[in-house]
Amino acid sequence: MDDSAPLQSLRLRHCDACAAPRGTSRRSVLFAALGSAALAACSTPNAPGAAAPDLSTSAGRIDVHHHIAPTPWLKAGRDSIDPLSKSWTVQRSLEDMDRAGIASSVVSITTPGIVLKGMQPAETRQLARECNEFSARLAADHRGRFGFFAALPILDTEGSLREIAYALDVLKADGIGLLTSYGDKWLGDPMFFPIMEELNRRKAVVYTHPTAANCCGALQTKVPPVMIEFGTDTTRTIASILFDGNARRFRDIRWIFSHAGGTMPFLVERFVRHPLLVRSSAALVPDGVAAELKRFYYDTAQAANPAAMSALTKVVPVSQVVFGTDYPYRTSLDHVNGLRTSGVFSEAEIKMIERGTALTLLPRFRA
Repeated sequence: MDDSAPLQSLRLRHCDACAAPRGTSRRSVLFAALGSAALAACSTPNAPGAAAPDLSTSAGRIDVHHHIAPTPWLKAGRDSIDPLSKSWTVQRSLEDMDRAGIASSVVSITTPGIVLKGMQPAETRQLARECNEFSARLAADHRGRFGFFAALPILDTEGSLREIAYALDVLKADGIGLLTSYGDKWLGDPMFFPIMEELNRRKAVVYTHPTAANCCGALQTKVPPVMIEFGTDTTRTIASILFDGNARRFRDIRWIFSHAGGTMPFLVERFVRHPLLVRSSAALVPDGVAAELKRFYYDTAQAANPAAMSALTKVVPVSQVVFGTDYPYRTSLDHVNGLRTSGVFSEAEIKMIERGTALTLLPRFRA
């Protein structure tokens, strides 16, 4: 594979034939059927006479949790990719963004990611490269509207180090996008330390998206993994980063965790007490667990409601919360309205969440 292949040779393509899903997955049913109802149930109506939120793109909202479906990924993933992802097009992304006043979205690949079952390391390297070039062309063709988090063949250390260099130096990715776990390995696992060392050296932004771990993908036939396991896997990977020593070793990685940190805010007391119960772990968090959790960033995707936002902001300051929508599994407008009707934030804090904090992480959008 030639790392010097010119970006000009890339071609952005999307499949209009995929405009409507052929089937309906549990994930699609959950988000499409329950999403709006769940949001309404968790929201507090605007006070009488309250001003409607500013939905113009001049508001400059930046979405850090927006999914796309690169053509090579669709071909490689086939039946493992959800119908809602298969229905993605550039135009639909832009239309959803415009309806909610989203100026820019940082795109990424959702579960199952690019490390697909049965693929050889060379194939995974190639898929990562093709997907990252697809994303780079999207950002170039719609300058200012899109950035991207690059995918890595993370079980292949050498391949990952090569792709980090190409994605960040040549393609100018905004950071790296990883799943919360791979097989039986969470992101703090020592297996990943060589990769984390390079990301730390570069002070990279690392966005994480949940998946269901091998242990827990089919526990209950009527409760799909996305309902419980995604939030749990996010929590597991946060614990792994803390208690496998990643957070102490690699302090310049800037982590973004999806969905308000999963179940971590509810379990925070158990996190904080762990070094008291397991004394050997205390050295890994010399400033305490709470201080480490406050260094990480957390997005609002599927969590822009009073319960989740109240819990999260009892653990971390508002400055660590960034705007995310989980498009196409939810609409951007759901989240714009959800933050405002939650009763948790002032307008100044909402502006920080929707743009201000992202600007400190993503130089592409500062101009």
